[in-house]
Amino acid sequence: MISFDLTPIELLFFNALALIVAACLFAPLFRRLGLGTILGYLAAGLAVQLVMAESFGEHPEELLHFAEFGVVLFLFVIGLELKPGELWAMRADIFGLGLAQMLACGAVLAGVATLLGLAPGAAAVVGLGLALSSTALVMQVLDERRERGSPHGRKAFSILLFQDLAIVPLLLMVAFLAPTETELDLGRSFARTGLALAAILILVLVGRYLLDPMFRRLARTGMQELMTAGALGVVIAAAMLMDLVGMSYAMGAFIAGVMLAESTYRHEVEANIEPFRGLFLGLFFMAVGLSLDLDAVRANWLMILAGAPVAMALKGLTIYGLARAFRIPHPTAARIALALPQHGEFGFVLFSAAASSAALPPSEAATLIAIVTVSMALSPLVSRLEALIVPTAAKETIDETYDDAGGRTLVIGFGRFGQIVSQALFADGIATTILDNDALRVREAARFGFRVHFGDGGRRDVLRAAGADRADVIAVCVDDERVADHIVDLAKAEFGQAKLIVRSYDRRHSIRLIEAGVDGCVRETVESALLFGHRVLVALGTDEQAAARTIDDVRTRDADRLRQQVAGDIRSGMDRLHVAPVVPEPLPNPGTEHRD
Repeated sequence: MISFDLTPIELLFFNALALIVAACLFAPLFRRLGLGTILGYLAAGLAVQLVMAESFGEHPEELLHFAEFGVVLFLFVIGLELKPGELWAMRADIFGLGLAQMLACGAVLAGVATLLGLAPGAAAVVGLGLALSSTALVMQVLDERRERGSPHGRKAFSILLFQDLAIVPLLLMVAFLAPTETELDLGRSFARTGLALAAILILVLVGRYLLDPMFRRLARTGMQELMTAGALGVVIAAAMLMDLVGMSYAMGAFIAGVMLAESTYRHEVEANIEPFRGLFLGLFFMAVGLSLDLDAVRANWLMILAGAPVAMALKGLTIYGLARAFRIPHPTAARIALALPQHGEFGFVLFSAAASSAALPPSEAATLIAIVTVSMALSPLVSRLEALIVPTAAKETIDETYDDAGGRTLVIGFGRFGQIVSQALFADGIATTILDNDALRVREAARFGFRVHFGDGGRRDVLRAAGADRADVIAVCVDDERVADHIVDLAKAEFGQAKLIVRSYDRRHSIRLIEAGVDGCVRETVESALLFGHRVLVALGTDEQAAARTIDDVRTRDADRLRQQVAGDIRSGMDRLHVAPVVPEPLPNPGTEHRD
């Protein structure tokens, strides 16, 4: 291990640099290997611990508590995207499926702990503690796979939300089971439960009546840094309030986010929080790897390496059986089970509290914390079992010869977007080759007289056969940004003679494509939204020409903002946005006009 004789300030900067370097090395590597960035961050933290544990002192787990701010910000952003009405609509899943998952998984895992010789009370703590899943990890994976709004994503989120609500009752249970408990201790635990309910009510009232006026005043200052500071202040205040009454920081941030979900400043607040969320969430997973008790792992390595996968398997099977009992279809039930088998970050808090109150022996608590950490590291690998458990139907293929391929333009993707693009090309008499990897779409297109070649636009040999090496323009019209990025990289490397025009998913994707050097990109909804806005203005009585000038202004501002974002970051160019109705300047008084 490496250690240096540095001043406290120098040591702080050195530690920060070490974590940044490790993250930059491991996260991209693991993502390229298909293992996910989360596992990369965990590996980065573990590597830093192995190389320079002494530099972080005797209590590296303190970094974990600081890094939990990433989970707090993550839950705040999730709350921003959930209106109170949507949350109310999920109540059956939260208090039905969520409660059932906690009780069922807790009972199964507590039964195993009892068989291993633990007392019933300690076994209950172990079972319910291991029944918790990692909100940060699961939601991050769902976000990376764009599955948060899917049926299994919403069910998984409901379960995770109930688990966060269960924090106070679980701590209360630990107080009950403590051998040194007193009536005063129990009275305080019950009082804390009442305070938790009061704190939730306070957050709801503050969010309902105070937050929107506060952000309105901050917006009027025109100082972007104050909007960012205000957003962070709301998150921190809500998190601290919930922590003071014994609940989780994340729950407070989530409630604050939900209260702002219907605010007119929601999108701006989210944009301000986003850079901090990603940074701190990565730091959280690195802190998990950094705080892993390697001594406990060495002393109980066999139990940990066997216990983590066994506990995950039991938990996953229980969740699957429970989901099927709730009449959830097999594919969705299996995906929920594969998303939630790991144990959660709150297990660190629960098992530490149980050890400090003597409800669990310290050695067993350390072993359980190591099992939780190992399960989080294994979780990204478990999701790869989905292809085996939920087999997807084999895609239909078509034998393709490409004998008639050779148009000046190669259009990749013949969905709704690509079909309209092809109309402009055909109308101008341009020879065009169209490529799509959906056999059904190719056959349907043939019924309407279109010649669409079947093939995967992400393969070099298919592109070459379709005439990409002879095309003047390659138009990438696919609706998956990752696929589009892959095609762009391939075309830039192999078919440099062709200009690249690419359909982008959103503003961030456009920035990435411009940085990659494409010749042009268009966000898939921007022009249709501008046309829609034009028609709304006309419907409100605006003159056609005036409406057209307004839309041209919006289009110009949007293009200017995009250029500034490419040169700066996602927050650049905010002054080009209209965030409030434009107030016309008053006409000058004729009597006060200056004459030349």
